[in-house]
Amino acid sequence: CNHFFAGSVSSFGDSGHFCTMNFGVSRRFFATLNTSVKNIIVTGKSGAGKQPRIDVLLKKFNLPQLSTGNIFREYIGKFKSSGFNGSTDSFWDAKKNTFIPDSEIIAKLQAAGAKGDLSAVALGLKATHFVQAGKFVPDSVTNELFAAFYGKMGYSAILDGYPRTVEQGKFLFDLLKKNNSTIDFYLLVDNTDERIISRTVGRRICGNSACGKVYHITDKPPKDGKFCKACGTEVVHRIDDTEPKIRSRLDEFHTKVVPALEELKGKGVPGAVVTGHLDIFTDELVEKSVMESLKAVPKLWK
Repeated sequence: CNHFFAGSVSSFGDSGHFCTMNFGVSRRFFATLNTSVKNIIVTGKSGAGKQPRIDVLLKKFNLPQLSTGNIFREYIGKFKSSGFNGSTDSFWDAKKNTFIPDSEIIAKLQAAGAKGDLSAVALGLKATHFVQAGKFVPDSVTNELFAAFYGKMGYSAILDGYPRTVEQGKFLFDLLKKNNSTIDFYLLVDNTDERIISRTVGRRICGNSACGKVYHITDKPPKDGKFCKACGTEVVHRIDDTEPKIRSRLDEFHTKVVPALEELKGKGVPGAVVTGHLDIFTDELVEKSVMESLKAVPKLWK
């Protein structure tokens, strides 16, 4: 801890110790971060700056990160690589407005010569059915994919992008109860809509998927304005990084994620809020801001 001449001060050491000194009474108190947690939810608007804060949690709590984006890529990838070339419409029961039973889906996939883990392929098929039609994947399918992936992780992770609706939140709590797990706390990464729009519209990403470095045309420009500094590949502007689409994602946060967050609070899950914007951005300052925010969760300190 840092030493001061008088008064009571608080600071974080490199090892995750929270130190309070009261020099008037010659008392020194150290609180050590309790890293024995099972699950952390990280939430916030799209583009708020979640990943740098998640990186701090990954380092401090030694938990794997579970992103809904990765879940969809995993299962849709399994479906695409299965060799099935037919229409997903044949698996949809229009009268019941749902998919045919899983056993029938797997039997039809097998008959069509699909390869791989057909249970996983069936999950990818369900997601693909909506994605190809340009529709939002409904909670029922998202929950099914999430449960399958999450189960392989022992129901313990830093949850990024889930739950995003009240229905997903209820499903998560039921799933955790059945599997003797729990949510230890949530971290809300806060940022203004206008700052997010400015940041995201200017975002550029390396076109090499194996690299994926992220740049910004003014804050962190690529080489010569268009090349990745790491691998030399030309950077790209994602088609969904336009102001209308960003505003649509922000509206979704206010109408869907905020109620889901209120559901967490109603269930008694403790939480903390950290800013997603720093005037000076360094890994050290991001870590300091996250650790300061976690002081709002007493159970994390011993």
